[in-house]
Amino acid sequence: MLRLFRHYISLRLLALFIGDITVIILSVVTAIRVRFLTGNLESIMIHEMSLTKMIVFVSPFICSLFLMDLYRLNGKRGRKELFTRILFSLFLTLPVLATMYYFLPYVMFGRGIFLLSFISAAIGLTLWRFFMEYFSEFPVAIKKVLILGTGPLAKSLGDLVTNGTLKVYNLSGFIYCANEPLFVPLSQVLGRVDNLTRIVEREDVKKIVVSLNERRGVFPLQTLLDCKLRGIEVVDAPTFYEQLTGKLLIEETKPSWFIFSDGFKESVFYKSVKRVFDIIFSFSGLIILSPILLIVATIIKLDSKGPIFLKQERVGENEKKFIVYKFRTMVNNAEKDTGPVWAQCKDKRVTRIGKILRKTRFDEIPQMINVLKGEMSFVGPRPEREFFINELKKQIPYYSNRHSVKPGITGWAQVRYAYGSSVEDAIEKLRYELYYIKNMSLFLDILIVIETIRVILFGKGAR
Repeated sequence: MLRLFRHYISLRLLALFIGDITVIILSVVTAIRVRFLTGNLESIMIHEMSLTKMIVFVSPFICSLFLMDLYRLNGKRGRKELFTRILFSLFLTLPVLATMYYFLPYVMFGRGIFLLSFISAAIGLTLWRFFMEYFSEFPVAIKKVLILGTGPLAKSLGDLVTNGTLKVYNLSGFIYCANEPLFVPLSQVLGRVDNLTRIVEREDVKKIVVSLNERRGVFPLQTLLDCKLRGIEVVDAPTFYEQLTGKLLIEETKPSWFIFSDGFKESVFYKSVKRVFDIIFSFSGLIILSPILLIVATIIKLDSKGPIFLKQERVGENEKKFIVYKFRTMVNNAEKDTGPVWAQCKDKRVTRIGKILRKTRFDEIPQMINVLKGEMSFVGPRPEREFFINELKKQIPYYSNRHSVKPGITGWAQVRYAYGSSVEDAIEKLRYELYYIKNMSLFLDILIVIETIRVILFGKGAR
């Protein structure tokens, strides 16, 4: 795993991304060479392959691949599914390019070059993606990992490596330490900690994960140091879990890990740039979407009795309370008899227009007003109600830490996990929220915004 701009990315994913860009650029080169067999090819290349033209041509391809979920390593896809996703991404790319060229004609390739480039890119991306899908099956593409420990946490990490969708590691086995409980299959225990060096050499291990219930008196400090100096990566269980899942292991993590780990830093520069973008996007968004907002407001009023907007008290940064604005998606006074309750799947309180608004996340648009006021940001943990927060604080460790930053309209938990409706869901979402707070960056914010667009287009995670 590679840490890029404070966010963990697998080398395979990075290779896919760089390979896609390379294939698209080479398709333009191929098109120019085929189109102009004679003449001053060097001057034509300089004119046609300007930086602006290449960015405009490449960006829609990359964005469409992202929207079709082709940058998420969900294990092996079938050839039919892979080809279908690539085909749909190309169908998305073509109208976007046409629109961009209509408004920016000076960045357009000649018709011959454009047609040849698009066809070459389509063929090249398909072959490249099939090659990477085939290559991912080879052992050389997957690192061997050894887990030091045999307790319940070690078993959970082993299951995550073996059964998880992200196939970047291969589990070699477990190492037994004195006084450790045995929760893993005996057949997967490769030996005792005394033989760690020999086992590492024999198994050609590239990473060791330390997952011990008790380290005092049994921690093999010198052996692990020797492995580290020989180029073998050594990490603790919470860090490995973070790298593999994009979330934090809150139950098994000691406060000292939060104190000494890298992250949980929000620089003045980052906060300033983020605030500028929040103001620009929320202000322009409200103006551009105002005609649609007016139509939605009218439909809500006609669909059911009650106010157009839901005004509800939420808890924000530093546990400061504020009033959040949303389009009303439930019947009026939905909690009059029950009090505050979690939203459920197929909730009968949701109105007809409310189902559509929730599915498309359009009910969240009025929160741009909260963003303008500085109470929220575009990206951050979702603001919750005080009633639920007081209950969750009693049951979930580190829950208050989510209030160290501004809440957001969208966030890492929203794009990675379905809508929460229980304490268990709140725990899972907190894992993602703390990962975001730990690794905040403009790069991660951009990823979340693009992922949010994909979620809206395909209606995932809403209730």
